[in-house]
Amino acid sequence: MNIDNIENIELEFLNIKDYPEFKEAMVTSYQSIPNSYWREHQIQALIDKFPAGQVVIKINGKLAGVALSIIVDYDGFSNVHTYKEITENYTFNSHTDDGDVL
Repeated sequence: MNIDNIENIELEFLNIKDYPEFKEAMVTSYQSIPNSYWREHQIQALIDKFPAGQVVIKINGKLAGVALSIIVDYDGFSNVHTYKEITENYTFNSHTDDGDVL
């Protein structure tokens, strides 16, 4: 996209309606890792648990970027941990509004 063609830039909270476009971006971005994308039920769970932590940037109404986050109580983890551990097996059940680390 040419910068001269940008008419509108929006920052929004991620909505499950964004999922098809988000999935397409994940599949394109991680082509070397087959089936490496968040499933719709996982994204819905993340939105349900922490809607304010999931944001998208749209340019001219098209998805241009996504940031996903959770808050955890870091005392529950060692300094050496995996993504699987910090997300509680990709369920995001480790999210807590009272946590101390985003």
